[in-house]
Amino acid sequence: MIRLQKLLAGAGLGSRRSVEEWIRAGRVSVAGRVAQLGDRAGPGDDVRLDGRRLNLSAPHSSAHELLLYYKPVGEVTTRADPQRRPTVFERLPNPVSGRWINVGRLDVNTSGLLLLTTDGDLAHRLMHPSSGVEREYLVRLRGRPGPEVIRKLLAGVELEDGPARFDRIVVEDREGGNDASHSTLRVVLHEGRNREVRRLFNALDFEVSRLLRIRYGPVELPRDMRPGATRLGEPAVLEALRAAVQRADEGR
Repeated sequence: MIRLQKLLAGAGLGSRRSVEEWIRAGRVSVAGRVAQLGDRAGPGDDVRLDGRRLNLSAPHSSAHELLLYYKPVGEVTTRADPQRRPTVFERLPNPVSGRWINVGRLDVNTSGLLLLTTDGDLAHRLMHPSSGVEREYLVRLRGRPGPEVIRKLLAGVELEDGPARFDRIVVEDREGGNDASHSTLRVVLHEGRNREVRRLFNALDFEVSRLLRIRYGPVELPRDMRPGATRLGEPAVLEALRAAVQRADEGR
């Protein structure tokens, strides 16, 4: 018997976070009883979502899939949007089994690499703050931050939800750029807080005019992909992601 959210995530039905939301909303039942967080169940139990019995036979790890999506600006990372904006899920091919679970989010004005997988447990572990998985972005900035601004961004800036910082910053066009009103930087951080990159720069009075995610952990955005394109990840890439979270688990 294992925790309900881990059981459903392992069966590819959703991330642990989304399953927890279903349980809190009273949408999940076990043997006819409304489930509570902390409940446990097994693959053979009568577990239902909105009254529909779920198939809890977890796919073998090798059967899980990974999808790379080049999210364009203007799409939201959700299955349905109250404002009826286009969502990333409208473009995706169907997986062989289960359903796509997004690994984190990109806000509507951010483009670049979005990972999706049918392995709900892996998605949860990749998104969890304790995993420390790096995210790398290419930032187009209004203005040119000097050495003191860079130092502050690396040392830590107080945001409304706590201190945050970049792990690394590379200024791409400090020497050769002719446009003094803009600059381009590569930044790396290991958190996935809402709009964190933009908020870090905004805290020091710099505005991000373009934000592109180019890497998530060991997976880079392929140079030949274009916005709106998808590509299935090779099994070796999926294993590299599992290895990344495993190293984080062993390091705790």
